[in-house]
Formats: sequence, C-alpha cells, structure tokens
Amino acid sequence: MFGIPATALLFLLLALALRRTQHLQAEAAKRREAEEALKHSQRLEALGQLTGGVAHDFNNLLTVIRASVDLLNRPQLPEERRQRYITAIADSVARAAKLTSQLLAFARRQTLKPEVFDAGARVQRLHDMLATLLGPAIEIVMQLPAEPCLVNADASQFETALINMATNARDAMQGQGRIVFKVEATTTVPDTLAPLSTGPGMTGHGFVRVTVSDTGVGIPAARLGRIFEPFFTTKQVGHGTGLGLSQVFGFARQSGGEVTVTSEVGHGSTFSLYLPRVPPDLLPQRQAPNMAPAVAGSGMSVLVVEDNIELANFAADGLTELGYSITLVDNATDALAELAVDADRFDVVFSDVVMPGMSGLDLAQVIRDRGIGVPVVLTTGYSQALSQEGTGGCDLVQKPYSIEELSRVLHRAARIRRVRDGAAE
Repeated sequence: MFGIPATALLFLLLALALRRTQHLQAEAAKRREAEEALKHSQRLEALGQLTGGVAHDFNNLLTVIRASVDLLNRPQLPEERRQRYITAIADSVARAAKLTSQLLAFARRQTLKPEVFDAGARVQRLHDMLATLLGPAIEIVMQLPAEPCLVNADASQFETALINMATNARDAMQGQGRIVFKVEATTTVPDTLAPLSTGPGMTGHGFVRVTVSDTGVGIPAARLGRIFEPFFTTKQVGHGTGLGLSQVFGFARQSGGEVTVTSEVGHGSTFSLYLPRVPPDLLPQRQAPNMAPAVAGSGMSVLVVEDNIELANFAADGLTELGYSITLVDNATDALAELAVDADRFDVVFSDVVMPGMSGLDLAQVIRDRGIGVPVVLTTGYSQALSQEGTGGCDLVQKPYSIEELSRVLHRAARIRRVRDGAAE
C-alpha cells in the first residue's frame, strides 16, 4: 500500500465512496417503492371492504330509477306525481355520482398531498359511505363540534383511516351494535405527543382528536401491542390482511400525530386519532357551487366526439334544444377528418376521453400540434391517463353531467377563443 501514489489512493477512495452512495440511493429507492406498494395495498383493502355495501346501494338506486321510469310511462299521470318521479331519478343519479367519486378517490394511486380541512366536516361528509360500509344493523352516532377543527393532512388518507377504523369496529361487533364517531379539539395528548405539544415548533393550537368507539368484543391486553403491525390480524383467512390499522398508524405518524387504543374485553374498544390542529385562518375559501341556468347556443357549432351512442344522442338532443348546432362523430379519426374539411365552422370540440383507438387526450394534442385553433372540452367518468397526466389544459366536464352544466362549459370555452382571436387581430 505504501508504494501506491497518493493520487491513485485518493481516486480509489472516491470510487469506493461513489459505489457506497449509489448503493444507498438504490436502497432508498427500493424502500420508497415498498412503502408506496404497502400504502396502495392498504387502500385496496379499505376499498374491498366497501364493495358489498356499494353493490347493495347501487342496486337500491337503480331500483328507484327503474320504478320511476315505469311510473312515468303510465298514461294520464298527474303533474305532481310526474315531478316527484323526475326528482327521485335526479336525486338517485346525484347519490350514485357522489358514491362513484368517493370510490375513485379511495382507489387512486398517485402521490398524495396534505391540505387544510375541517376534520368534523369531513367525517360528516362520509356518513353515507360509512352507513353503506357498516350495514343497517349498526347504529351510527356522530358527535361533531360546532366550531371548525382544522388539520393539515392528506384528506384522502384521513378518510381511508376512518374507513379502516370503522371496518375494524364493525368486525369486532360481528355486524351489529353501535359505533360512535367523535371529533373534538384537545390539549390532552398521549405521552408520545407531549414533547411535540410543548416544543418550540408548536403554536399552541393543540390537537384534533377523532375517536371511533364500538360495543364489540374488545381486545385482549396481550394483543394490544401488536394490532398496528402490518399483516397482524386475528381474522380468519380471506377476511382481512392486517393492513387496515397499520395504515391508520402510518398516517398518524406521518402527519405529526398519534393513534391510541383503549379496550376492555366484552365492553368494546375506542381508537383515538390525534392530528395537529391548525388556526382557522389557514382554511382556504371555497366558492359556492355554480347553480346558474343553461346558456343558449345561439347557433354555436359543436363537434361532439362520443363512442357511446346513447350518451352522444343525449348530449346532441339537449344541446340542439338550447340552440346549438351539432355535428356528431363516434371516434377521433372522424373528428380530425371533419376538422380537416373546415375547422373554422366549429366553435368548440366536445370529446370523450376513453374511446377505442385514439383517446380524447390524444385528439386534443393532435389538434394543438396541427395548429387548429378550436378549443377542446373533455368529458369522462374516469380515466387512468387523466388522473396521472391531467387534462392538458382542456376544460373537463365530469360524468354524469347535466345539459345545463355542459352548456356553460362549452360557452365559456368558445368565449375564451373569441376573446383570444380578437386580441390577436
């Protein structure tokens, strides 16, 4: 070794350090991938718990819609009853759309981000889904505060944690009993959070405590120390993977909080999720929902691209009644052919995202690449590409949509084009 020049020895040490650094980076990448896979598995388990209840709820909604349609077909139906059945159909569609959007939020796999939200309002919003999950034999009691209890956490993970705690409570009661969901601000925290609550980083806002209490069989003291371990479960094979409560634990710790459990065999259990509370002025202001009426077309020309013939006819008929001029095609290739003939005759393109062959996103990109100045409005019930890549700058109308909503979006897109073209002249 003493005969090796100092420069060569230095390069050798640098090479060894570089290899070590690359190895550590590779290990860190593998660990991140494993953590993401575990989180996704936890979400899928929570989603799986909802499947049976969701099917039941959808069948109920479809029954209401089918019965209402049958009654609407009866001759000489009084106007009051006709309006009642129409309202029942509209309400059922709205409930189904809300349930679908919540399921898609649970199933998504992209990286999640924290946001400021009211924990009490979020729990209240989940009431219908919890009722679906727990079943009619379980009484749900919600004790929610009058004042906002704001936290800065991942809202979707928060909902998943609540679903997991509720599922655990349901199984402990064998499908019948009483579950109490309670949200409150607190300054009393577990010992593990005591240093955080008095540390220099805290501003004195305390914590928000979300508790889920059941009347189930309880947990033996010997098992309390293991219930948050991944894959630890006391259920039979095929009835759970043991990931649900580990998701609650991981979410709490990653959010700067904690989760605790108290239980007595034969008298039920109480799970308490603690999250750092944030001041009310951090809550973003939300606009009121847009309840504006439909916008008349006044001859506006729309190229509708939709492979589902029933949906296409629904959109075309509704827009035509409002005064829009409609050209209907069922694929992106035909849409490009129409634009190639005379693009200026169209004010806006309205396209589905998921279609055989070229997708709506691809169509919008080709329109831009060819320098065609017609705006594109997209619509979808769900698209994996859309959830990962976004809309590419296009307006989006989420299915199911109303003709009123569609007319407003189309009119806005065409108006922006007219303003842009006017400024360019």
